[in-house]
Amino acid sequence: MAADSMEIDDSLYSRQRYVLGDSAMHQMAQSSVFLSGMGGLGIEMAKNIVLAGVKAVTLHDTKQCETWDLGSNFFIRQEDVLSQRRRVEAVCPRVAELNPYVHVDMSSSALADNTDLSFLGKYQCVILTEARLSLQKRVNEFCHSQRPPIRFIGCDAYGICVRVFCDFGEEFEVSDPTGEEPKEIFIQSITQDNPGVVTCMDNQPHGLQTGQSVVFREVNGMVEVNGTTQPVSVLSPYSFAIGDTSQLQPYAHGGFFVMVKTPKTYRFETMERQLCDPQVLTPDFSKPEAPLQIHAAMLALDTFQEQHSRLPNTGCLQDAEVLLKLTEEAPVNTELVRCLSRTARGTLPPLAAAVGGLASQEVLKAITGKFAPLQQWFYLDAIEVVKPLQSVSAEEFFPRGDRYDGLRACIGESMCVELHKLRVFMVGCGAIGCEMLKNFALLGVGLAKSSGEVVVDPDLIEKSNLNRQFLFRPHHIQKPKSTTAAEATHDINPDLQVDAHLNKVCPATESIYNDSFYSRLNLVVTALDNVEARRYVDSRCLSNQRPLLDSGTMGTKGHTEIIVPNLTESYNSHRDPPEEEIPFCTLKSFPSVIEHTIQWARDKFENLFVHKPSMYNSFWQTHSSADVVLQRMQAGESLEGAFQVIKLLSKRPSQWEHCITIARLKFEKYFKRKALQLLHSFPLDTRLKDGSLFWQSPKRPPAPFDFDLNDSLVLSDVKIPEYRPSEKVKTNEAAKKPDSMKMPLSSEEEREAITQLEQAIATDSRLQVSPLQFEKDDDSNGHVDFVTSASALRARMYAIEPADRLKTKRIAGKIIPAIATATAAVAGLVALELIKVVGGYEFESFKNWHIRNSLISLSHFYLIQHLLFFYFPGMMDFTLSDFMNAVREKYGIEPTMVVHGVKMLYVPVMPGHSKRLKLTMQKLIKPSVDRRYVDLTVSFAPEADGDDDLPGPPVRYFFSRNGETP
Repeated sequence: MAADSMEIDDSLYSRQRYVLGDSAMHQMAQSSVFLSGMGGLGIEMAKNIVLAGVKAVTLHDTKQCETWDLGSNFFIRQEDVLSQRRRVEAVCPRVAELNPYVHVDMSSSALADNTDLSFLGKYQCVILTEARLSLQKRVNEFCHSQRPPIRFIGCDAYGICVRVFCDFGEEFEVSDPTGEEPKEIFIQSITQDNPGVVTCMDNQPHGLQTGQSVVFREVNGMVEVNGTTQPVSVLSPYSFAIGDTSQLQPYAHGGFFVMVKTPKTYRFETMERQLCDPQVLTPDFSKPEAPLQIHAAMLALDTFQEQHSRLPNTGCLQDAEVLLKLTEEAPVNTELVRCLSRTARGTLPPLAAAVGGLASQEVLKAITGKFAPLQQWFYLDAIEVVKPLQSVSAEEFFPRGDRYDGLRACIGESMCVELHKLRVFMVGCGAIGCEMLKNFALLGVGLAKSSGEVVVDPDLIEKSNLNRQFLFRPHHIQKPKSTTAAEATHDINPDLQVDAHLNKVCPATESIYNDSFYSRLNLVVTALDNVEARRYVDSRCLSNQRPLLDSGTMGTKGHTEIIVPNLTESYNSHRDPPEEEIPFCTLKSFPSVIEHTIQWARDKFENLFVHKPSMYNSFWQTHSSADVVLQRMQAGESLEGAFQVIKLLSKRPSQWEHCITIARLKFEKYFKRKALQLLHSFPLDTRLKDGSLFWQSPKRPPAPFDFDLNDSLVLSDVKIPEYRPSEKVKTNEAAKKPDSMKMPLSSEEEREAITQLEQAIATDSRLQVSPLQFEKDDDSNGHVDFVTSASALRARMYAIEPADRLKTKRIAGKIIPAIATATAAVAGLVALELIKVVGGYEFESFKNWHIRNSLISLSHFYLIQHLLFFYFPGMMDFTLSDFMNAVREKYGIEPTMVVHGVKMLYVPVMPGHSKRLKLTMQKLIKPSVDRRYVDLTVSFAPEADGDDDLPGPPVRYFFSRNGETP
């Protein structure tokens, strides 16, 4: 984003624009940020803020690079330590590489209690990390007193505990607290009452909250409400009350409402005032007391530092008791205080990543006024990763002079060694994948030759990836993601073993990623962007009893899911509601919202530029000789696809004017003739059997309109490579003459088309055409322009408000909004759970997390049997009846159905299936010679009558002569 011209580089920022919006993007392009402290937490924030695209960032730090830093700062290298460079000097150029639009400079001046703070006046946001509390309070007071106030954020990470403090001034206005896109909700009814009650059509939830406002459109009967903004009082998920409608005309039919974005003002106090009466966020409602306990413990740690000019020594019991004594006046968790004392000098990289991501989003909120801000304290601990001191020796946590000293202080040497021995399979190397590799490098996951990471991703790097996939740079564009990320990760930690693959993980590659491959893994991490791929990997982990760590983001939202064999439910145990598909009749004749017209235009693109060319190519792969085709047609033989191919040939344009003529004819067909035909079939006064109007909400009657060269929507200024300025007059003339190139398909013209084809074969053998695959991120190819124009024209015909190119691109391309801050936070939270999986922690230690609007909350697990796997040794002469009896006896369930993949082995209601009970399993399944087992799904009868059959745990059936599993 260029701050001077205020143009947004969509090829770089497209995914982020859908999260923040252009207004917020422009505000960032005019904002400068001061960030102090280049430790693990500070560098995380620097990365995220620069990727987001602010105008300028000043990185401040006074320390020199130490070996210790290699375990927490992914932009410091071994040579920086050896040459004793300042940390800020080492990281500044590497941070600047992340985004050419952001000016990154550095400062190593002292920032102390006596420093003149006036230099901070040029910044819109100031962030302090690794700063004493007294300095934070002083800088915060200065920022709070400025007019307008400078937004202040203080962040601290001490071992297993982190905190974030925000002060955005006494009055901080947020333009859009939720960031949710308003939806058009159709109305079923509005009562004449005081208050009037609005009910949504088809029980569609309105998603409103009391106090929000809506605006009404296209209401028939009670027309007085149209265009008015009404505050709502929610009555149910499908209804709400508005103002007095008793004196208005009675509601007749139709109409919709849209939520109105209303700004909200938030009030902040200074850190000094907040210390005694803190306003805290509670991420885990099962432990509502935890934030205040961490608050007290960390304030005690601040006091300890002021009194002793140092942090508590690692593993020192005396220091722990001193810290505990400092908390005597506050209700605290004594175990938490002791763990904080023991680990305070250490750094837990995943925790820094998680909180760094969340705090970075607060920076973006501070300078854009987008999304509800954090008020005012956020605390998080990772006490679950710390083994009780009494169970291990204190030496476990002492420094050894290597890059893992900070981590070792938190989790101990034995756990570090376990991480080094890990063999991890990571599927996907996009935004989350890059962040996970960074976490692996800092944790030392996979250092031994028999361990390491296997990273799989078939994709190439695109420019739009650079905004959040921080391991990639502009010179990496069109290079493979997996190999490039592996090389970049090796720069962070040269000892890491990373094996990069370019395959897709799917049934077609099971010969590579087979059971033997999974047997050598310790765990699997998915960094995928689609549900089907997740389900497949989950099924492979399930059948091979391997833990799976899954996560995903959408805008500022994110989730993590930890799947542990025989402990938690699997990914496939629960399913999100399927995406609602738009009915064909709606797309064809009755669009009511802009999504319908965009999908219609997208389908037209697919039909014109993908389906028809592919069909044409397929025909000539089967019939290579035009002479033979002509002879067979003359003989009256019917050739499948011949008519369509001849039709395409006869309409094949050979000049630019022909292209314009075809477009003109398409316009007449789609935007005039279709509408006239529909209105002829269903006139405006058509009524249904119950007497209600046919054309009422959500149905919209079409209004045909004429072609007009002066209409900017009709003749859009789309740049087409073949178009030359000298042809402009010819283009307009061709467009005015829709009948100038009639193309009936007479037998003579069919022969002429074949003749043309024969000539083409004789000259250059062109029997193939090139289908176009819809590519949303290439602005020069015209694909999105086609969909945008076609959708807008159809929207006009149905009186639907059109969508701009940006929105059309998102919907047509099914783009998932994404931002680096959420990605970093989610990956950090996953890496925290990885430590627990490796350590074999108890069920209660594991957590699923959800992020919404950059604030996180805990989602608790359910212990169920879905992940249990039944192993069943079969025998050569085992019949289906024998198998079902054995399942009944061994597992105490009544089997009702047996399925192998999509093949139904036994379904009682199917004709002839009762005879299958006598057949052997070998004959029913017909395994290949080298197949040792198959995975079956066995449904069973529920305990209560009337309930549906339940899917049981998967059953692995081994084909074995002696009945033994391998």
